[in-house]
Amino acid sequence: MAQVNITLNHEELVALLGGNREEAFKHLVEKILNEALLAESTAQLGAEKYERSDNRTDQRNGTRERELTTKIGTIILEVPRHRLSPFHTTLFETYQRSETALLNTMAEMVIMGVSTRKVSNVIEMICGKEYSKSTISEVCKRLDPEIKEFQNHDLSVHDYPFIMVDATYFKVRENHRVVSKALFIAVGLTTDGKKEVLYFKVYDGETNDTWLDFFSHLKANGLKDPLMLTSDAHKSIRYAAFKVFPNTAWQRCQFHFTKNILDAAPNSQRPGLEMELRQMFLAKNLTEARKKRDGILSDYSDVAPKAMELLDNGFEDAMTVFMLPENTWRHLRTSNTIERLNRELKRRSDVIQIFPNEASLLRLMGSVLIDQNDIMLMKRTSFGRKAYESISTETRIKLKTLACEQQKLMAA
Repeated sequence: MAQVNITLNHEELVALLGGNREEAFKHLVEKILNEALLAESTAQLGAEKYERSDNRTDQRNGTRERELTTKIGTIILEVPRHRLSPFHTTLFETYQRSETALLNTMAEMVIMGVSTRKVSNVIEMICGKEYSKSTISEVCKRLDPEIKEFQNHDLSVHDYPFIMVDATYFKVRENHRVVSKALFIAVGLTTDGKKEVLYFKVYDGETNDTWLDFFSHLKANGLKDPLMLTSDAHKSIRYAAFKVFPNTAWQRCQFHFTKNILDAAPNSQRPGLEMELRQMFLAKNLTEARKKRDGILSDYSDVAPKAMELLDNGFEDAMTVFMLPENTWRHLRTSNTIERLNRELKRRSDVIQIFPNEASLLRLMGSVLIDQNDIMLMKRTSFGRKAYESISTETRIKLKTLACEQQKLMAA
């Protein structure tokens, strides 16, 4: 190991003992570290400065400055440079590990919904060094490879017989204007009832082409034809889903369906109608649900005709789930799993309000979704494998037949 000798002059010693001790101590640490770097350089070269030696392996080539943030402040190091091979030092290894941990923490704070301004203030209090908002934004770009890897992860490893999709909107700056961007999300349920985020992507809006692109990515990533898809009644979702997965039956989200019906009803009728709709959806079988529907139509046709027309036209699509085992209904009849994800995304995005660009939207909201996916994987399964295995061949055929019928009705 190279020997380090430190020499203090009279002024340095006086300052250390009686003057501005903080500045003097910082100067002392800086001097010690620079001497350590020179000693390491000498050991690697095999010769002192200007020394002629047969053991010399390289030549000095000046120094470069490097800032090192410590608890006593930022110090400036003179890092040696060699002509033929790079100078190596163990001095920065611990610092680099700490710096990496700090940068990861900064990115995690942003993902968790802390504003970049607050992140900067916290880091400055801890480290005594200020990080600008733009620097923190640059740090967050370290998340991009993980986002890309997740978007392309292999979906053929597991079967996802049930999927649900939805889109939620965020404000983004684009070409000096604030525009609305849609984040599409797909969640799948495995054969044993585990929920997973399958894919997400940002689009300008919900169109036939964008949803077609989204479903095509799912298929390209290895997703096999699901038995059933749950979503709201957006026409582009249904169009694209039937194009890419023609054998997949559609379950209209009962939560969105209820909201559509109530929005079309007079305010005075909504509380009672909502209660009756809930009872209809909680029926023990399809026959009972149809009886309750008929009762609702009879009771409300005069006072809420538009709402009753929506109920009558959309009822069957909202009851596809009744073809499956009863213990799966609660988990498959709505897309509330994605609604909960959307609320988590909005909670984080409320801090940002307007994303500086589309890449930052995908980066931060994608990171939140990856974190939420990890949480979902740790939770109990929605239903057991036995429930899935109890789905008979006859039921699977009926679901495919229903998918064909739904496509014909949509095309009509």
